Parts: sequence; C-alpha cells; structure tokens
Amino acid sequence: MALSSILTEAEIAAGLQSCQAADSFDYKTFFVKVGLNSKSKEEVAKVFGILDQDRSGFIEEEELRLFLKNFSASARALTDAETKAFLAAGDSDGDGKIGVDEFQALVKS
Repeated sequence: MALSSILTEAEIAAGLQSCQAADSFDYKTFFVKVGLNSKSKEEVAKVFGILDQDRSGFIEEEELRLFLKNFSASARALTDAETKAFLAAGDSDGDGKIGVDEFQALVKS
C-alpha cells in the first residue's frame, strides 16, 4: 500500500515543503501539513505499517531517519538530531522504538 492511497499528493508536498532544510523537521507541523492528524486510527495504523519497513511491528531509529523518504523518494533523510528528537517524542515506554499505539498517540498529539 502506498501513502498516496491515504494522503493526497498536495498534502504530501506541503508536508515535505515544511522541512526541506536540515534540522527543520517538526513532527507536529509535518503531521498537520500532510493531514495525518485528522485521519482515523485505522488510517494512521496503515501509515505505521508502511513506515515499518522491516515489518518488526516497530519503527526503529534507522526507519525514522528515512521517514521522509516514505513520502517521496527524493526527500532528504532526517539528521541525527531530528531522528533522536522524533524517537524521544514517540517512544513513550522507553524501549528505543515506536510501536503502533505510540505512533497513533504521537500523530494525534
């Protein structure tokens, strides 16, 4: 399943536009720009499944680093600082990765 089946091309473009510069990624702004914060819990879970590249049931640090590339192949990778801040924001149980429930809570935060 592609993200374009859940989000519009315009929403994806707006989200990517908001964080083109290194160290400009803000997950709250991004989720609003792409319209993810207004999607259903089921749709957010589908997005989680796309982001969970290795199908482990979690989004780990390396998958977070490449987060934007899921939205567009030409998007940049997140910086180390952005990746660590994103992980810290989403990892509510402190296990070093983000589960589907944590991701849904992060999107809606």
